[in-house]
Amino acid sequence: MTERKPVGFPFETWIDRQIREAEERGEFNDLPGKGKPLPGLDRHLDEMWWIKQKIESEGLSMPLPPTLALRKEAEEALAEARGARSETEVRQIVEDINHKIREAIRTGLSGPPLNLMPYDVDAVVSEWRGQH
Repeated sequence: MTERKPVGFPFETWIDRQIREAEERGEFNDLPGKGKPLPGLDRHLDEMWWIKQKIESEGLSMPLPPTLALRKEAEEALAEARGARSETEVRQIVEDINHKIREAIRTGLSGPPLNLMPYDVDAVVSEWRGQH
């Protein structure tokens, strides 16, 4: 299929001929997914469908704006603190995320409003004690 289209040959006819000849030579016989429905035909596609599909197929995640990333990190830290093995570990986890939150409030981050305040370390420790 690397030959050039002959002058005066209609473009569509030339393409159709190239495909037909390739089919006759059996070049499409062993393609992956042959005879199977195309994936994703049943779902509604938005304008970013190809980006989302690439991210999913590569096992990546969409990057979050810094404020949302910090909110997610804070939620994960709080869950980690609740599952900590000792009170000292709970305090360390909460103090570490509180430092990041205070730094973000002081310097400002891009993205939607942060809407996040440092956690009350003693309240988290008290909750941890109640569960353990």
